[in-house]
Amino acid sequence: MAPGAMSRSNDWTKSLSDAQPVPYWLDDPGRPRPEAALTGVETCDLLVVGGGYSGLWTALIAKERDPERDVVLLEGREVGWAASGRNGGFCAASLTHGLSNGLTRWPDEIHQLEELGARNLDAIEEAVARHGLDCDFERTGEIDVATEPYQARELADWYEEIRAKGLAEGIEYLDAEAVREQVDSPTFRAGLWDRRGVAMVNPAKLVWGLKRACLALGVRVYERTPALTLRPHGAGMAVRTPHGGVRARTVALGTNVFPNLVRRVRSYTVPVYDYALMTEPLGAEQLASIGWKNRQGLGDSANQFHYFRLSSDNRVLWGGYDAVYPYGGRVRAEYDDRPETYAKLAGHFFTCFPQLEGVRFTHAWGGAIDTCSRFSAFFGTAHQGKVAYAAGYTGLGVGATRFGAEVMLDLLAGERTERTALEMVRRKPMPFPPEPFAWTGIALTKWSLARADDRGGRRNLWLRTMDRLGLGFDS
Repeated sequence: MAPGAMSRSNDWTKSLSDAQPVPYWLDDPGRPRPEAALTGVETCDLLVVGGGYSGLWTALIAKERDPERDVVLLEGREVGWAASGRNGGFCAASLTHGLSNGLTRWPDEIHQLEELGARNLDAIEEAVARHGLDCDFERTGEIDVATEPYQARELADWYEEIRAKGLAEGIEYLDAEAVREQVDSPTFRAGLWDRRGVAMVNPAKLVWGLKRACLALGVRVYERTPALTLRPHGAGMAVRTPHGGVRARTVALGTNVFPNLVRRVRSYTVPVYDYALMTEPLGAEQLASIGWKNRQGLGDSANQFHYFRLSSDNRVLWGGYDAVYPYGGRVRAEYDDRPETYAKLAGHFFTCFPQLEGVRFTHAWGGAIDTCSRFSAFFGTAHQGKVAYAAGYTGLGVGATRFGAEVMLDLLAGERTERTALEMVRRKPMPFPPEPFAWTGIALTKWSLARADDRGGRRNLWLRTMDRLGLGFDS
């Protein structure tokens, strides 16, 4: 251990001493009361299962397309309590988990996918205004920063590649001086600033606003009502709940990381636990020491990456790095709290921003992400087209779930649209193998990614093989 490392570690631990193990966004006195649970039997045209972004966008857009459509939404706990209320609030235009992933997997569709993604983000901004969603929406963009020399070279090469392909509109390359003029960290060596392709939001306020908008349009929302089973019923479908059920002509499943009611879909996703810290509000001098006047979201270029941003009251959210897969793919509340990861993240935070020494963290939390092997959402139908599903957003669903909602509604309508014609929509990723192979493969991938970060980005045989097969693991 280097001289002084123990004292620095103690300082990091002290910075966490008052942190509450609850998501900052959900720790809000304005949190709405949950709607009543369902008792008895309901009937409707469309049943939406899941009260996160995926389900709420589906219910809202369904009513906007057809105000006469009778829509019911079921949520097992409270609207937004899971990933939709725990994420970093990066609302990205990308539908493909970033341009690089999309270009690798769907090169013939990438211009269309980028255009659809830009339109989707514009539609979210329009919905925020139209429905009065008070969610601190800021179209700041995002900077992908390099913290190692090899990452700076790779960013420069990548920028030249996307320029040559006509995909760099709105993206600016920043050298070390330029990126530190935006946000000052001694670790920053270069950056790519996507000026329009990402907005910052308060994720919990967005989901609560979507709930209010759904209720205002006549969606019947039942919380604390888990959907237990799904089966055909006459010309439609029936879902059983603890104290009743719903009979519907069609069903849209937006349960994401939680076990899908269509069993064959379950092998396509695994839960990955991601963790984040939130600082106390920065004072004027502290904020001036790091700049950040344009309030962009940031993420670094490592395989084990961090994401960070400012809240509306100038706190810094700092998350990422560890991506923890629990053996067997179980989703449990006990995994939401991981002190060893918090200590690691705190140390990384002060390495990035040493000028913020003495800042304390007020909240530390985790949550599960639905990861699939191609990193971006997949779609499908079941029960002769009466059920549609979307899942696998892999941590980039704040914006893409709205697009997924439109895809599900198109599929349920049996329509061939620009969206449903996409190869991305028509094809599914490779499923994950059963245990113990899933855990072994994921563990080996994580070890290899960490090793690549330590070896100048050089990918070993395992990672190169995964690349050739189009497989991976991410959060």
